[in-house]
Amino acid sequence: MSHVGTAGTQRSTRAAAAPAPDTLTPADRYEELFIAVQSNHVFSDSKSFVDCAPRIEPADILAAYRAQSPQPGFDLAAFVHAHFDVLEQAPSDYVSVPGQPIAAHIDDLWNVLTRHPQAHPPQSSLLQLPHPYIVPGGRFRELYYWDSYFTLLGLHGDGYAQLMRDMLENFAYLIDTYGHVPNGTRIYYLSRSQPPVFALMVELLQQRGVANELDFLPQLRKEHAFWMQGSDGLADGQAARRVVRLPGGALLNRYWDERDTPREESWIEDVTTAQSCQRDPAEIYRDIRAACESGWDFSTRWLRSPPPHSGQRTLPHVRAGTAPSLSSICTTEILPVDLNAFLYKLESKIAALAQQAGDATAAREFAARADERKAAIHQYFWDPRHNAYFDYDWRRGELRDCLTAACVVPLFVGVAEPAQAKALADTVSRRLLAHGGLSTTECGSDQQWDQPNGWAALQWMAIRGLADYGHEALAGTIARRWLATVAAVYEREGKLVEKYALRHVEHDDTEGGSGGEYPLQDGFGWTNGVTAALLAQQPRHTAHDCVAHSPAPQHR
Repeated sequence: MSHVGTAGTQRSTRAAAAPAPDTLTPADRYEELFIAVQSNHVFSDSKSFVDCAPRIEPADILAAYRAQSPQPGFDLAAFVHAHFDVLEQAPSDYVSVPGQPIAAHIDDLWNVLTRHPQAHPPQSSLLQLPHPYIVPGGRFRELYYWDSYFTLLGLHGDGYAQLMRDMLENFAYLIDTYGHVPNGTRIYYLSRSQPPVFALMVELLQQRGVANELDFLPQLRKEHAFWMQGSDGLADGQAARRVVRLPGGALLNRYWDERDTPREESWIEDVTTAQSCQRDPAEIYRDIRAACESGWDFSTRWLRSPPPHSGQRTLPHVRAGTAPSLSSICTTEILPVDLNAFLYKLESKIAALAQQAGDATAAREFAARADERKAAIHQYFWDPRHNAYFDYDWRRGELRDCLTAACVVPLFVGVAEPAQAKALADTVSRRLLAHGGLSTTECGSDQQWDQPNGWAALQWMAIRGLADYGHEALAGTIARRWLATVAAVYEREGKLVEKYALRHVEHDDTEGGSGGEYPLQDGFGWTNGVTAALLAQQPRHTAHDCVAHSPAPQHR
């Protein structure tokens, strides 16, 4: 324990060397100035203002605004630009090299996407960290939680060992400091987390010989306590924060956010949503924020009224209509299958490491927790009629009916039974496999986590999960089709992007994805990581080799 304590002290000391952020979120700090900036669209992106760095003391800025704003001719935009440094996308000397192999392009980008805490502007919203880190890119100029696991997959070779270790140490520091890993390393993200993948990071770095996973057992346990807060004494049918106890006693988890106000980085969007309906605004804001904790922001997956569908995907050449407004969002009423699968992995990892550490009592406790969660996953999320995992509506006591790529996560973490994996492979092949890779959902909409978009993280979990259960043919098909999708955009535009519009027929043009609250972002951390990892597993495939498509394998 002294080693762990020393490590934690060292992390805190190093983090303290970075410029300190403001102690308040931008909305709390700047009050009516914040509302004026966001409601008057001083910036086209609501995130721009909350990422600005003050040029003088924040309290003095607010005082100056209160003194000057009532005066005739007051220019709000001029005031903001006089008192804040606007942090545009970080400048870089990097220029994409025409014809450069995609793997070499990705390798060049790691340095471009690396940030150093000592360069943080003081009194901004950026949290302190002890070590350098990789950002996704574009408007995402901070460290993000679940993105980073998929980014780490692409850091191959001895030259990246220290950066991988630095990333893991940063997440350990965040857990030690805040009790959880925030959505991203901004003060306005502290009220929520993201899918709990720290156990997967620890395991990955153990496999790569970069870290000893036993060193991070205290942080794994602390993260588990965060997700289970409020579970003690919780009555059947009741919920507290991220925990729901179902009738019969099963304990499962949902996404949540400690705040019920508009997101500061998307303030005008949330206020507009709340004004469009008759619901309690606080309820809508909480559900919107909870969806952000899921990482799937946003999707018909979280809406009370998804588009009608027959349970089968739309015709290949037809794009379904737009989604209903986010005013029907009900994230906190849904138990997500992927979240509970990730928590099964966390509990299993804690049990194994506790056993290794000689703590038999903790090993038994967490093994029992994992077994109970596994049984509940099979009971509440598996639908034998449709041979797939679905989210569970705990308020209504029924499965949701929109098939999503979250169904592959039980395979990815090893909680599925072989018979379920076999049945699910057939379902995925029939209902979610597109010519460009794995579809995010069966529902087409104007939300970015729906058709027609595909996301690198979902491709990786499907590929590895299916392969781990012996369905290598389908896994290989998804991998080849996804690499072809990424390669096609790279060859035409010289970049990798956040998400991709998947081909629905073989000869469609491949393009970057659309939908959501902001323009398509390039960079891009997790696309780079997953692509590099897949290419490393298929060393004979160049970007050009990956363009050919193959038919879906048949499952019997």
